[in-house]
Amino acid sequence: MSRSRRRTPITGITSADSEKADKRRANRAVRRALRQDDVADPDAVLPGLRDVSDTWSMAKDGKRWLGHGDPRPMRK
Repeated sequence: MSRSRRRTPITGITSADSEKADKRRANRAVRRALRQDDVADPDAVLPGLRDVSDTWSMAKDGKRWLGHGDPRPMRK
């Protein structure tokens, strides 16, 4: 893996290893809300991901541009 490099100098601002648990929790909340709503009505407005969860409460706090100066952050 000595030649393994990031292609795009963009990385997440995080101290967590993964956001997998947060995403699973949010998608379960969406499915729960869909089951509780009346989905038989074709004109009903269905709840979305942002209606039932807050992206700011997840492990990552967005992304940032690393630039092309230092090659060390581009290593995997």
